[in-house]
Amino acid sequence: MHFPKLPDWLVYAVVVSALLVVAVGRQERSDAPPPPPPVPGEEGLPLGPSSPFDPSIVVQVPERPEPGSGTAFSIGDDGAWLTARHVVDGCKQAAIVVADGRGVAARVHVDARADAALLTTEGGAPAVPLGIDQPLRRGARAYHPGFPQGHPGEAASRLLGRENLVVHGRGARTEPVLVWAEVGRTDTLKGTLSGLSGAPALDAAGRVIGVTVAEAPRRGRIYTTAPETLKTLLGPRRHPSPSEFAPSEPITTENYGRVADGLRRDLRVAQVVCLAV
Repeated sequence: MHFPKLPDWLVYAVVVSALLVVAVGRQERSDAPPPPPPVPGEEGLPLGPSSPFDPSIVVQVPERPEPGSGTAFSIGDDGAWLTARHVVDGCKQAAIVVADGRGVAARVHVDARADAALLTTEGGAPAVPLGIDQPLRRGARAYHPGFPQGHPGEAASRLLGRENLVVHGRGARTEPVLVWAEVGRTDTLKGTLSGLSGAPALDAAGRVIGVTVAEAPRRGRIYTTAPETLKTLLGPRRHPSPSEFAPSEPITTENYGRVADGLRRDLRVAQVVCLAV
């Protein structure tokens, strides 16, 4: 069988076409790879510094203080305690409750720049260690032992980010705070967390990373002072002393109630009451 001979021009055309296909196929491609999938809620990322552009939460404080109660925690076994400013602001006679119906007088030193206050008593309890120099990450857990509604109780939360606390009324100001999503609380505790104000926000190692200052019950949010606020307020006190010790076990969502009971039993976390304004 004989095949017809192809014309020379057709052979040349086929060869040229093949060379063009090869050349085009070798052209440089500079496409970027597909983007990585987004991280839900940016969990685990370092928390940036506070900014005036952070979202704001507004709190109305009555012009006339009223007697009330909250939570305080020891920051020095010499009788130094920390609580939220609004718990004792305008209080002429405050006390740290050490047993049923018994308390010790506490002198009040209010920080005009932030929702935090120092209390001093004659003698004190072992200090809760401070962790305000530790880096924070979104999604980190915090544990808030104290006296919500005037009774022993606690809450657990997850760090969402930063906001600015705008206070209207007595002591009007704006200050940076950390915002947390509540993820758990004492089993029988219903409704508001009022009375937990002043409680320490503890990290998994049992170190204080903030003071609990406000809540938004409908949103399930808890607000604490920012580390920068406590660094300014405490000054040299923010460096741990040899007497400070953390819980013997890491705090988790499984044992934070038991750890909180131990802190209250040792009076490292105590109820503070305002007896007269």
